[in-house]
Amino acid sequence: MATIKDIAEQARVSSATVSRVLNYDESLSVGDETKKRIFEAAGALNYTKYQNKKIEKQGKLAIVQWYTEQEELDDLYYLSIRLGVEKRAEEMDYDIIRIFQNTNFEMSPGIDGIIAIGKFSDIQVNKLTSWTENICFVDFDQLYRRLDSVVIDFEHAVNSVLDYFIANNYQSIGLIAGQENFGDKSKNIIDKRTIFFKNYMQQIGMYKEKYTFTGNFNVLSGQELMRKAIDNLKDDLPDAFFVSNDSMAIGCLRTLQEAGISVPERVSLIGFNDISLAKYIYPTLSTVKVYTELMGETGFDLWLDKLTTGRRVAKKITLSTDLLLRESTKPVI
Repeated sequence: MATIKDIAEQARVSSATVSRVLNYDESLSVGDETKKRIFEAAGALNYTKYQNKKIEKQGKLAIVQWYTEQEELDDLYYLSIRLGVEKRAEEMDYDIIRIFQNTNFEMSPGIDGIIAIGKFSDIQVNKLTSWTENICFVDFDQLYRRLDSVVIDFEHAVNSVLDYFIANNYQSIGLIAGQENFGDKSKNIIDKRTIFFKNYMQQIGMYKEKYTFTGNFNVLSGQELMRKAIDNLKDDLPDAFFVSNDSMAIGCLRTLQEAGISVPERVSLIGFNDISLAKYIYPTLSTVKVYTELMGETGFDLWLDKLTTGRRVAKKITLSTDLLLRESTKPVI
């Protein structure tokens, strides 16, 4: 029997577009020619569901975000992951329920499982797993608990930044680090980027505690931390900073510009995530590209695999990153 994917391939569109067109989604902006191709492909493939206004959903998935809705808007990293989950869920005809940190929620019998995005305390993990064994964590390694997980290779990501700085003769390198807490405020989370930065710099004898400044993962914190670095270090300001996310890096860039400190001639910056704004600010921001939407899609696929096969062995999938060099760093020598 023909599937939505088959129709998408024949009509040369995405599975999500096919699903929404066949559901008569009025909010979808698609031309008549595209709709015509989709319906013709469905007819040619004897796909009969499209004659019904509603397609029966395969099931229901709860997406648990460790952030509140406002925090998610301040850190687009986790928003992008969630959208990746939702994109794949829509393609596979699953209904979704969005659960944010400040949402009251109890698991109901109609929900097939959970995809948990972000960091969760032991108490929170225990609660989630008490609701269902069909769970996958995205951006949180829970393999040691025998729970499916999707993560990125933070160590290689940080090392690629520092390899670049060292290869290009930067004599001093600072860190603008992010600090987080579990949603239930049970304890602080030590960011892996901070750990790998310190390990690398200590191994080559270049680590200096005074070059590390820690705050929140947002633009305002980036501005404040760079102001503190300028005030405290004065002429000893490092040649370069690795910044734990792009939002913070944009704040750092603003403060450096306000202080008349040239980027990248005096100070180079490399951020993390590659949010869309990174390539539009001036100077454009060098950054580590994290494939956040793919993380979400992979999380859904891993969750669906466990749900449909009854697999008892936990899996962890690690995705790679890429270093993107733009104008906030000096040209490679």
